[in-house]
Amino acid sequence: MLLKRIQPMAYHARRLYVELMFQVMGRALQAVSEVDETVRREARALPAGLLFEMMVMPDGPRLVVEHTGDGHFLYHGSQAPRAVDLSIQFKHIAHAFLVLSFREKTAVAFANDRMLVDGEISQAVRMTRVLNRLESFILPKLVAQRAVKEYPKELRLPEKLLSAARIYLRIVTHLFQTARTS
Repeated sequence: MLLKRIQPMAYHARRLYVELMFQVMGRALQAVSEVDETVRREARALPAGLLFEMMVMPDGPRLVVEHTGDGHFLYHGSQAPRAVDLSIQFKHIAHAFLVLSFREKTAVAFANDRMLVDGEISQAVRMTRVLNRLESFILPKLVAQRAVKEYPKELRLPEKLLSAARIYLRIVTHLFQTARTS
């Protein structure tokens, strides 16, 4: 009896966590593209106007980011202004929770058939590298090493701390700008 009450609560808690993480990741993608030249260089290979979506199937939480050109991303929230070009889809909220709680690496989740890619594989690989770079900056090293395929060897503590502070400052700035215009 108790289990029947706890399971729906656990599902809703995971869903809220995934929604929150998608909001943070979307804003952080925009911020890291303004801060880090390596991310911009990686993103420049993507076509301008590319709409990237990460979501939970079939109609779960999502984030939508647009490559506006010159390596910069713009976070659109959970609504795409037009059809997306590249979508990474988790098959279930539990799978998204595993990845976004850093219990499972994205590459492992893909290998375990927990997610799908709809679009160009080369673009998905590029976006995964951008996400890995972002996670390397904003997460503590011990957590980031569990989250990304390979932690950047050249990323030293002073650069990590400075970049993380700049990314978080941009996230907060964008949040306040969004709140003022709403």
